[in-house]
Amino acid sequence: MTTHSHHDNVEKQFGSQAKAYLTSDVHASGRDLDRLSKRLEAFPQTHVLDLGCGAGHASFVAAQQVDQVTAYDLSSQMLEVVSHAAREKGLNNVTTRQGYAESLPFADESFDVVISRYSAHHWHDVGQALRDVKRVLKPGGIFIIMDIMSPGHPVRDVWLQTVEALRDTSHVRNYSSGEWFSLIAEAGLIARSLTTDRLPLEFSSWIARMRTPDILSQAIRMYQESASAEVKSYFEVQADGSFTSDTILAEAQKAA
Repeated sequence: MTTHSHHDNVEKQFGSQAKAYLTSDVHASGRDLDRLSKRLEAFPQTHVLDLGCGAGHASFVAAQQVDQVTAYDLSSQMLEVVSHAAREKGLNNVTTRQGYAESLPFADESFDVVISRYSAHHWHDVGQALRDVKRVLKPGGIFIIMDIMSPGHPVRDVWLQTVEALRDTSHVRNYSSGEWFSLIAEAGLIARSLTTDRLPLEFSSWIARMRTPDILSQAIRMYQESASAEVKSYFEVQADGSFTSDTILAEAQKAA
């Protein structure tokens, strides 16, 4: 699959579901957003880039703490939702821009902080995206990544990637904490901190957000039922298909 065909698939998958992501409890709230808000209190006079902003929840949190936010996403429909919601919330410091994560249309050293939440697992080339993040960050600038995290263990990793890909054909990969540290270092950024957490996912709404076809929803349920006791226990798989994933919030910095 070429880069452009993958990007086309991502936009197709998410464009029609933009409003569903705006009202999704999983995306609209969470301890990671609370942590993000508290961290950004230290950067009031800054310009923040929200990379892969989706329906804009991280952008809205950032906009209450910083001077200016650029919400950036591949999906034009997502960006329309962000613009409308920002106006409704009275957040006049949020602007939108469309494009790929791997090719940011911004000048070098444009941003004080780059954030990204629940987007990186869709990126075609995470390494390239992080190198561009480094380019657009000012010296000493901060990068904060929030995403579903692979457990790292091979059996658990395969299980997670499989259910994610069956649910969403634009899924590329959830990365482990070790993989994130490697990607960050390879991009020339300096890892500063790491927080992990657990995120319960209610099956019916998780499926509905992506309009996963019934046959693939059924395949996920069959795959869950066939999992080992160890995997079912780790992901806390429930009778209705609901389960719990790991999440990561990692911070890195560009050298001053």
